[in-house]
Amino acid sequence: MVRKSRKSREEWKTYNNVFDQHSNRIIFELSSQKYFKELTSQIALGKEANVFIATRHDGTKIIVKIYRLENKNFNNMFYYINADPRFSGIENQKRKIVYSWVQREYRNLLLAREKVKVPTPLGFKDNILMMEYIGDESPAPMLKDEFPENADAFFKLVIKGIKGMLDAGLVHGDLSDFNILNYKNKPVFIDMSQSTVLKTQNAKELLESDMKNIFRVFKKHVKFDQEKISKEILAHFEKRLAEL
Repeated sequence: MVRKSRKSREEWKTYNNVFDQHSNRIIFELSSQKYFKELTSQIALGKEANVFIATRHDGTKIIVKIYRLENKNFNNMFYYINADPRFSGIENQKRKIVYSWVQREYRNLLLAREKVKVPTPLGFKDNILMMEYIGDESPAPMLKDEFPENADAFFKLVIKGIKGMLDAGLVHGDLSDFNILNYKNKPVFIDMSQSTVLKTQNAKELLESDMKNIFRVFKKHVKFDQEKISKEILAHFEKRLAEL
């Protein structure tokens, strides 16, 4: 299934923490269903999930995100997803929470892609999510790793993206320079498992946190009126919420 010959022994010790028996079975099942041929390399190893590049049978790439079935963030995940009216009443059971978390990210990406650039979701199964690959020969870098040539134009597109998310009925909820890709000097929003609908009780709080993070990232590179932009975004939030 996975090309171990390309990996060092130490890397695959880490991979074995991801590929538990259940995940291995789902990877095999998805491969058998022609979603992809094989996993070829890792992009990120995170607290909740690990992200890999996979190749399809036609040689094109996709992203495979594997959520850990055993991680330390269940209470945090349950808190956020239980507040989302789409998932209210979810049982506080580890696997059900992880599976719902994956489904939530898939649904959020489907909604957001109508209004803002995000990876197109391709499918999911249990704790595994498949998405469009963003990049060329190499995957597009995170904003934290490669700042845009025209920071002012990029910042304006990020603000437009936040408003676009609101138009899609969502707040990102975890927006930062870790969760925005810089692809050809244009932003792509990623990591949307924490994104929530506007009617969620803490949606406004999450939106304010997103703005705070983005202002912090860009304030050394771009001159802008933080108060004015905040008021515009919050007014847009209230307008969209009232329309629901």
